[in-house]
Amino acid sequence: MADINRSILVFYVIHPDEETASRIAGSLTADGLIACANIFPVQSMYEWEGAPVRDSEWVSILKTGIGRENEVENAIVSQHPYTVPCIIRYEARVNAAYADWIEACTRK
Repeated sequence: MADINRSILVFYVIHPDEETASRIAGSLTADGLIACANIFPVQSMYEWEGAPVRDSEWVSILKTGIGRENEVENAIVSQHPYTVPCIIRYEARVNAAYADWIEACTRK
């Protein structure tokens, strides 16, 4: 039976536009910090500086190895235009072949 207890780290990041999401994801991929990204539009509702906001934004879902957490977050923060970027991360269980591929892409 295949090992199903392999984990990767998934980042969920909000961006102001598609260009920013693509630029940051491309940079992280080129630097070997993430293996891949999914990018898509969303509608966001939040409060900012005391006023309600409804806005079109873009999400990137970034996949990396467990050991790259700090490096990925630091790279996102250094390139992100928001004062308070939304950077959510969680550990996800994946199939062994996918985990192997993620680790190979993000190995130092």
